[in-house]
Amino acid sequence: MPHIALVTLVVHDYDEALSFYTGALGFELVEDTDRGDGSRWVVVRPRGTGGTGLLLARAKDEAQAASVGAQTGGRVGFFLHTEDFAADHARMTAAGVRFLEEPRHEPYGSVAVFEDLYGNRWDLLQPA
Repeated sequence: MPHIALVTLVVHDYDEALSFYTGALGFELVEDTDRGDGSRWVVVRPRGTGGTGLLLARAKDEAQAASVGAQTGGRVGFFLHTEDFAADHARMTAAGVRFLEEPRHEPYGSVAVFEDLYGNRWDLLQPA
């Protein structure tokens, strides 16, 4: 088992999630297939990688809807690595991404916490 292929992220709406992940974060759309039952199989991932993708899954009921934006209990749950922290931070800020802190330079790298459109916390991280 060489890697994790997908991680599910529960969202309120496919199209608004696609707009955020492909627009503000610059991810690529890998697949958007209508499943015939009102749901879609929507996969995005960081552009130019063959790595782990996000399966954007629309909440099906009240319990799932309540978990949108809080899937990791308020902790940083996702880590987006970059090779050019300053450029990506500037691009994402200009695209309206909400950073919760100023960039920090730690022994392990440059990092800043941001929220996706639902409030899930992410690290933008350039490893040292």
